Amino acid sequence: MIPTHQPLVTVVTPVYNGEKYLAECIESVLAQTYANWEYYIVNNRSTDRTLSIAESYASKDARIRVITNSEFVSRGENHNIAFRQVSQNSKYCKMVHADDWLFPECISKMVELAEANPTVAVVGAYGLRNDRVVWDGLRYPSSFMSGREVCRKVFMNGIFVFGTPTSVLFASDVVRSRPAFHNVDNEHADAEACFEVLQDRDFGFVHQVLSYTRVHAENASTFDEVCMWLPEIEILLKYGPIYLSADEYKQETEKIWDQYYTFLGSRVFRNRAKGFWSYHRNTLDRIGYPLEVRRVAKAIALKIFDLLLNPLTTSTRIVGRLTAN
Repeated sequence: MIPTHQPLVTVVTPVYNGEKYLAECIESVLAQTYANWEYYIVNNRSTDRTLSIAESYASKDARIRVITNSEFVSRGENHNIAFRQVSQNSKYCKMVHADDWLFPECISKMVELAEANPTVAVVGAYGLRNDRVVWDGLRYPSSFMSGREVCRKVFMNGIFVFGTPTSVLFASDVVRSRPAFHNVDNEHADAEACFEVLQDRDFGFVHQVLSYTRVHAENASTFDEVCMWLPEIEILLKYGPIYLSADEYKQETEKIWDQYYTFLGSRVFRNRAKGFWSYHRNTLDRIGYPLEVRRVAKAIALKIFDLLLNPLTTSTRIVGRLTAN
């Protein structure tokens, strides 16, 4: 029996070829101490056993529904399709990636906090990222903060409490109000969505580990090699003027551009992933800040100067790389 006092929670899992971990993900939803949920698994034309696994669970529990896209779409668009499944009767929305899972009290604890604070639209919590506890930027026992204040702290203090799509819960009304909840062009679309929502709503945080995020080494290394800094830059340029003073915004943008061009200059001396420079040129053009070749050249010159000035350090780095390979 579903308690009548529990508000409906929509759980969504967008998935493509997720047969390896999908059953574990679904089982974690079934194991929730919270009972009043509906669960949509959005299959993005998978070519493995994803569909059969999802359908086998749906056949046993009427709360689970499986949707298969008519055509293959991008990862970001599949996230948006999943968010569009949120029903009109749903009060909260919880995403869980197909290779992640939720601890049994996840939905219960997040809903409890949100119900106690009606202005809250985003609820975060500690998470387990492989074997490390993360998203621990807010001091205990703080569990409520205005949206504008938490976003300002993210920019100014470097805290990161928004985590991943698996680690947060949203109020369903803010999801329904945006047909494209995620900006499919930004690799950190999940964080951008939090900045968007928290302009006029508040943030809640549960001081408990409630989700598990699986990090695949190959995906993480590729992101660090290719995409470093640009998603953060895009968010700062878009939302910095909203959450920061003019002086703070100027300070933070100058700092992040310096870090970004230092990063680009350092990549000239390292093996680069395929499409590195085209990704950066195209993304910079899209956000209206074309690549500044002179700043790249300056960063390269500074890097060469550092290598020449510190030959012992340079030799140690080279030996370290050789022994690591």
